Amino acid sequence: MALLEIDAAEVRYGLVPALHGISITIEQGEIVTLLGANGAGKSTTLRMISGLHHLSTGVVRFDGHDISRLSPHEIVDLGVLHVPEGRRIFPAMTVEENLQIGAYRLRHKSEAVLGATYEQFPVLYERRRQLGSNLSGGEQQMLAIGRALMGEPRLLLLDEPSMGLAPMIVETIFSTINTIRESGMTILLVEQNAAKALELADRGYVLETGSIVLADDAKVLLADDRVRMAYLGEDISE
Repeated sequence: MALLEIDAAEVRYGLVPALHGISITIEQGEIVTLLGANGAGKSTTLRMISGLHHLSTGVVRFDGHDISRLSPHEIVDLGVLHVPEGRRIFPAMTVEENLQIGAYRLRHKSEAVLGATYEQFPVLYERRRQLGSNLSGGEQQMLAIGRALMGEPRLLLLDEPSMGLAPMIVETIFSTINTIRESGMTILLVEQNAAKALELADRGYVLETGSIVLADDAKVLLADDRVRMAYLGEDISE
């Protein structure tokens, strides 16, 4: 049984359909990536899973249970944690305060989880007394991911983790994601850097204007001429 199963899901913004009956499965321990241009429906898919957008039709199942009508906090309680595009940290709070917010449902063990998060992100320990607003972009992204890890997710939703970061920091972020995966965590990754995403992922789906147009193993998608031309910027005319 898949850990996450999306079956014929449709989401509308008013009368305008944003997702057209998409179906996605994610097995325990996988990294699955969603690729597509801006406006294709990638972030909408993550927001649908986390309960921020309601389905018009279809169903979302997590660990075999229908979560389509649950509230966002009920979905978080099941272990589905969402790191949104733009990081969304609390800039007027310290690094440690930001992290502690992520452990609100695990207060009885927050200190142990905090220690594990600092091991994953040593720079956050060094900056733990600093305000979030004083961190670099890469450090803020680490903080956003660390805050989600404080909730001990079973499924981690990552939306554009490398956006706006310098190439060296992008390498660090992807190395961190790989380390998280090696711990056995299941990850759904939305990422504009298609090459990096497919190198890291097990499988991928390509979204165009709210519909899935390709789905396959990541290595197969990396070799697909349509993906290479549209998302990897390669010239395949020769």
